[in-house]
Amino acid sequence: MHLKAFSRLKAAFVVLACIFAACTATHQQDNPSSTASLTKYVDPYIGSSYHGHVFVGANVPFGAVQLGPTNITQGWDWCSGYHYSDSTIVGFAHTHLSGTGIGDLGDIAVMPVTGQVQLVKGNVKQPNSGYYSLLSHDEETVRPGYYAVRLKRYDIAAELTTTQRVGFHQYTFPASEEAGIIIDLKEGIGWDSPTETFIEQINDSTLAGYRFSKGWANDQRVYFTAVFSKPIGKFESYQVYDTAATSPTPAAKGNRIKGIARFKTQQGEKVKLKVGLSPVSTENALANIQAELPHWNFDRVVSEADAAWNKELQKVRIEALDSAQLRTFYTALYHTLIAPSIFNDHNGDYRGTDKKVYRNADFTNLTTFSLWDTYRAAHPLYTILQADRVNDMINSMLAIYQQQGKLPVWHLMGNETNTMVGYSSVQVVADAILKGFDGFDHALAYEAMKATAMGDEFGLTWVKKQGFIPADEEVESVAKGLEYAIADWSIAQVAKKMGKQEDYAYFSKRGRYYANYFDPQTHFMRGRISQNEWRTPFDPFRSEHRKDDYSEGNAWQYTWLVPQDVEGLINLLGGEEAFAQKLDSLFTVEGDMGEEASSDITGLIGQYAHGNEPSHHITYLYPYVGQPWKTAEKVRFIVRNMYSDKPDGLIGNEDVGQMSAWYIFSTLGFYPQNPVNGAYVFGSPAVKQATLTLPNGKVLELEALNNSPENKYIQRVTLNGKPYTKTYVLHKDLIQGGKLVFEMGRQPSPTWGVAKEDWPRSTPGE
Repeated sequence: MHLKAFSRLKAAFVVLACIFAACTATHQQDNPSSTASLTKYVDPYIGSSYHGHVFVGANVPFGAVQLGPTNITQGWDWCSGYHYSDSTIVGFAHTHLSGTGIGDLGDIAVMPVTGQVQLVKGNVKQPNSGYYSLLSHDEETVRPGYYAVRLKRYDIAAELTTTQRVGFHQYTFPASEEAGIIIDLKEGIGWDSPTETFIEQINDSTLAGYRFSKGWANDQRVYFTAVFSKPIGKFESYQVYDTAATSPTPAAKGNRIKGIARFKTQQGEKVKLKVGLSPVSTENALANIQAELPHWNFDRVVSEADAAWNKELQKVRIEALDSAQLRTFYTALYHTLIAPSIFNDHNGDYRGTDKKVYRNADFTNLTTFSLWDTYRAAHPLYTILQADRVNDMINSMLAIYQQQGKLPVWHLMGNETNTMVGYSSVQVVADAILKGFDGFDHALAYEAMKATAMGDEFGLTWVKKQGFIPADEEVESVAKGLEYAIADWSIAQVAKKMGKQEDYAYFSKRGRYYANYFDPQTHFMRGRISQNEWRTPFDPFRSEHRKDDYSEGNAWQYTWLVPQDVEGLINLLGGEEAFAQKLDSLFTVEGDMGEEASSDITGLIGQYAHGNEPSHHITYLYPYVGQPWKTAEKVRFIVRNMYSDKPDGLIGNEDVGQMSAWYIFSTLGFYPQNPVNGAYVFGSPAVKQATLTLPNGKVLELEALNNSPENKYIQRVTLNGKPYTKTYVLHKDLIQGGKLVFEMGRQPSPTWGVAKEDWPRSTPGE
């Protein structure tokens, strides 16, 4: 062979080898092995920009402590205390919300400093007006269970990690004669303001105290004990006012206490701090430290936190279409595991809604129940991936019922906030009963659901009296009425299972009260004044944000809020063809929703609003009229365009896991359109393969053959090797494990899902 020809051939082989190696590396990167850690695919920055409102910091799955930075800025996009656009830090607080539309918490903030500083946050325009510091994302690291940043002002390297109930700080100081750590009991996030705060020095290395506050949670009580790794040289505490112009007053108790522990440091010296939290007492806070963190090995705790996250993430392993999808998927799964959060001590003690202390509870008490959001997909996801925690969630809700006389609406730190409409815990409790969870008292659960539905607040008197809420008597009448109907239908299903025929008939009737809000002239759900009079004027596009008949939505979105009786809605809208045409219109029609709606109603496709929860089930309605390919189109568009692996990668508030739960389900290829009927409607799997490790030890394998961004339509399905023609799968079949295979194609199938016997039913089997 000629030397030049040989050289060219050799070069070609080198190029091919490089291409093969690159492809192999890319494949391995996109599709981790069964033993690889998955935490590296989680990027907690995702959702920290735009309106995602996610928590950024260190925590463990469902932990009581969410330890992370708080920016100096206050505002709606800072509901979690942190927004990616900000470059300031005023402290590292131990409690944060993730994805909510209201700000609260920010308890027990810690800020390391050097030199003489004013004990106020300060003003960004005046660098020496307080103790805040600037940060750079280039000097910031965040991953599951770990957060680190350099505080530019003080040249202090801050590192954070946690156990379930203990925040662990490690600060690397420069050489300083006046190093210090501020314990801030005054500042909170959002609506939060302190009502009583206290701090005292217990010994040369221990502080203890509490912070009581009023905000979204009307009476929040957090106790803490803080243990330092080195003796405190000097400790002082003050009643601190809002500006440096007002001198602080020495005090241990007040409504705005801040303390500062002083000591000397050498260059590069690490000062560590363990802060235990408790809803009960400082003694329990110390006991939490002794039980969960008896040592000072910071790296060990970081490793254990990472392992705790990896254990949960390993329950779903996917073969992604690309590496960005891996990051988006596992970050979404991570977001679903932040809350509900633990709200008891290591010994089982917790403080109830009635403010009484309950000792040594036989379940893990939980809080942060964003139920109007999470009943739709997050809680159904827990019944698949977190079955061992479902009983604790239900037992927590039943304890709340016994303490406040009704099931929780939106529960936060031992407080009922009554935020949003409906009594959505009913759906969660009913779903657990219907799916066979038995780690709680079913009789008590039914009593709680029925008592909640038979209350008299928020328009329920009108529901019981005449079947609808008059729009001139109660705001958000349509939203409340429709949510009540979903919950009441759920109670009826439990009554049927328990043989309570009279209750089954009564609550089934109430489950159909949604029809009382349907105007046959306009074909929309709208507010009515009486049996013969509708509220006027009527504009189906307008939403005045909790001032009218809807809640964070308009008539276009709320007309579809009947997941419990799609067949009934089809009939109201004039039959299957009219239903499909109206549904098509939802995704194309445009109109003015009003300025006040712009923040909460995002992710618009026509009038479909993916950034808010009432729309989340709507894309999965098409199979109910034999058009599953339209669901595939809509779902794939949303998955690809309204989620990403960037800081602005969430199209709306995360809402404590719901936005991410929609993505998890939809990426896997199915969704609980009716979150209580034990069925999941097929959409369009957006991964090649997925393996779900179920709590019963069984494994469910999902495979999407020929899958790609273009091949989004299901052609055929097999379940355990047998043809499966239905456009839904039942929970009881899913959790048996096995293999579910989708064959994907570029064009809609002319046969799959078309036959009426294969359509989903609101009540499968009927």
